[in-house]
Amino acid sequence: MAATPRVVSLAPSATAILTAAGLDAHVVGATVHSSTDKPVVGGWLNPDFDRVDDLDADAVCTCDDLQSDVATAARDRGYDVVHVAPATLDEVLDSFPVVCDAAGDAGAGAALADDCRDHLARVADAVAGRDRPAVYCEEWADPPMAAGNWVPDLVRVAGGTAPLVAPGERSAEVDPETVAAADPDHVVLHPCGKGERGDPEAFDARGWNLDAAVHAVDDSRLNQPSPAVVSGVDRLARLLHPDADLPEPWAAASETATATPTESDEGK
Repeated sequence: MAATPRVVSLAPSATAILTAAGLDAHVVGATVHSSTDKPVVGGWLNPDFDRVDDLDADAVCTCDDLQSDVATAARDRGYDVVHVAPATLDEVLDSFPVVCDAAGDAGAGAALADDCRDHLARVADAVAGRDRPAVYCEEWADPPMAAGNWVPDLVRVAGGTAPLVAPGERSAEVDPETVAAADPDHVVLHPCGKGERGDPEAFDARGWNLDAAVHAVDDSRLNQPSPAVVSGVDRLARLLHPDADLPEPWAAASETATATPTESDEGK
């Protein structure tokens, strides 16, 4: 590894992790789906490796099993590949030092993870002992998909329950009868790649006849395995327990106090 590693991030989550950890200067390229002004190297599943070569990268970051072929292709070209595939909230946080090690500073990632854990603990304390509403988190609309992986963990920390998918399991297709049987108190729409463009009116027009409040949440806050999930917990906690004495919303030390997560157009 070079003394000052040059990193190309092929995963929006890796870009977000490195930025939040204060290692943005090491990122010399990213996919079109990352919220950054770095040179663009193609898409999440179709990166332009010739462009990566031009950037003289030392390491390439990938994420999720769907990028396994991309990671293999990068290794075949001789790159040091840092690949993570978290399935639970703990695994998301554990991935931060692994990703930051690509930039030569795993300690910065560990400090970021500790800061996130501290904030999540304070949110959990603020909603402890309250009734825990049931939540249907919908990651996709056609067909309807109940969100899995770390999203049920986020709901739990925010003071709710996610009865349709267990933590760590992949998102699952559901039908109206299954969702109705779960009797959700809240429906959270966070269609992957749509930012905050979940449509409560379109959901109501399905005629599922649920006695539930319907919300749209920026998909990057729930779907992206990065520090954005901490902001997702903040958002969920305020939806589920608006009268709780919650801590101020989390922001990375490397960000301004007014910074907010931006939408992710595709990928993890």
